[in-house]
Amino acid sequence: MRKLLIALLGATTLSSAAGAADLPSRYAPPPSFVAVPVFTWTGFYVGVNAGYGWGSNRNSTSYGATAPYGYYGGSGSNGGFVGGGQVGYNHQFTPGAGLVVGVEADLQYADLGRKYAYGSSSSGNYIGTVRGRLGYAFGRFLVYGTGGFAYGDVGGYGAYAYPLTTASPYYSGGRSETNGGWTLGGGVEYAFTHNLTAKVEGLYVSLNNGGRNAYAVTTPVVYGANQNRAEFGVVRAGLNYKF
Repeated sequence: MRKLLIALLGATTLSSAAGAADLPSRYAPPPSFVAVPVFTWTGFYVGVNAGYGWGSNRNSTSYGATAPYGYYGGSGSNGGFVGGGQVGYNHQFTPGAGLVVGVEADLQYADLGRKYAYGSSSSGNYIGTVRGRLGYAFGRFLVYGTGGFAYGDVGGYGAYAYPLTTASPYYSGGRSETNGGWTLGGGVEYAFTHNLTAKVEGLYVSLNNGGRNAYAVTTPVVYGANQNRAEFGVVRAGLNYKF
């Protein structure tokens, strides 16, 4: 009898334990952890920009002839709208905060009119740059410096040549052509999302324009080598899409 009671008691204990194992747990499951990706500036991007450019022109010319002809050149200030697009690539060495290097090329319309003395004038058409970029990222915020090659057609040049014996000017018109130079500047950029960024930057651009003009006074023709330097600043805002 005692052995039978012990066997029944053991069977009842095992049955209760098995039933308890089948009951739902009263404890909440552990929370799941989803890692948030760290933002990085690495990648290709394309974008648009718009802003304002302003600057000055300096014109220096030397002429030679058999007669003592006089020359009246000039210089002036200019300013206007600039806008266009850019494409580039950035590489960030450490995600989050770290050094960022990159390269960017842009091309844009430039409404930079220029004025010379005695009525000669012309206006620019476009400017472009190919620049390196070096900066430091604080997460989604980037501070950078930039510099490199600049080119553009910022208008022509012109002047009046006066024979010293008369008061009637003889004018040779200028011309427009693409000229090279350099640019230097910096800016700040912020990433609103992983793909969309906005920037504000300033550039200083210096272009050299040179040419050869002929001034028909009477005879002989007066020739001169014209050297003009266009120097201007650009402040612009831009919007980029990063791939």
